[in-house]
Amino acid sequence: MKVLFIGGTGNISVSVSRLAIERGIDLYHLNRGRQNVTIDGVKTIIGDIHQPEQVQAVLKDQWFDVVVNWIAFHESDIERDLRLFSGKCGQYIFISSASAYQKPLTHPVITESTPLANPYWEYSRNKIRCEERLIRAYREEGFPAVIVRPSHTYATRIPVAVGNWASYMIPKRMLEGKPVVVHGDGTSLWTLTHAEDFARGFVGLLGHPQAVGHAFHITSDFVLTWNQIYEQIGDALGVKPVLVHIPSEAIAKVDPDTGAGLLGDKMWSVIFDNSKIKKFVPDFVAQIPFHLGVHRALAWYQADPDRMRVSPEDEAHIERLMAAYPATI
Repeated sequence: MKVLFIGGTGNISVSVSRLAIERGIDLYHLNRGRQNVTIDGVKTIIGDIHQPEQVQAVLKDQWFDVVVNWIAFHESDIERDLRLFSGKCGQYIFISSASAYQKPLTHPVITESTPLANPYWEYSRNKIRCEERLIRAYREEGFPAVIVRPSHTYATRIPVAVGNWASYMIPKRMLEGKPVVVHGDGTSLWTLTHAEDFARGFVGLLGHPQAVGHAFHITSDFVLTWNQIYEQIGDALGVKPVLVHIPSEAIAKVDPDTGAGLLGDKMWSVIFDNSKIKKFVPDFVAQIPFHLGVHRALAWYQADPDRMRVSPEDEAHIERLMAAYPATI
């Protein structure tokens, strides 16, 4: 099976790429070649997806059994891909987001039929517009679209809600005995998924003839409170974290960007029904609970001192939130 990943070197797609190669898939990455990521067995095609003429020139008339776009965020990206790949692939997978699901939820368990509506976060609304355009292309033109909605998926990230999760800042603060911010009272429920677990479900969809026209979320079945998430980070570091609880609405007043991701996603309890992906990929099961997965994430940072460097801006962000909170009540 010949598969093209647009992107392929990100937080989730590296794990997916490795598993795809392990399972004998003929995998190509289309990217600008600027990421310092090497995956044995992947063939790299140098091209910028944002320059369609360049992509057409490097791909020529190649046929791909599957095309996966990991970096499409706007409806215009979908329009471009429809022009590039119509008639040139057997399956096109769009990476959407579980944050597109209805906020607030009217039913506590999320299935793929949960309505899509997010009045708080533009990122999520853009993903919804992408989905709607693809579904229209599938219905009207037979374009072989598949939609996949990851939720909070991590590998070389520390999956926190407040602060730069692509930074060692939160572990560093915990080790130094400094407080870290948890939104709300920390008791809302959240689902974390290790990228290797996500990959097991996702690779099973590649080339699956019955998946076309369908949407799937792929998450673990491990549900934690946010307090437990931060406590398990601390446990992995061997310290008891100092947690400062600030309402999501107050955080949004001080930092609208972080606030959008809280009000539009992480402040709500989310529990996913994964029965659909398990029916299509019967061997899919999440195997890495967070108390184990967090050790892997921390080990990745600790393997290279450069990765553990924390920018003053990240530190200042947390201090600013804690200083501003009394004024935002």
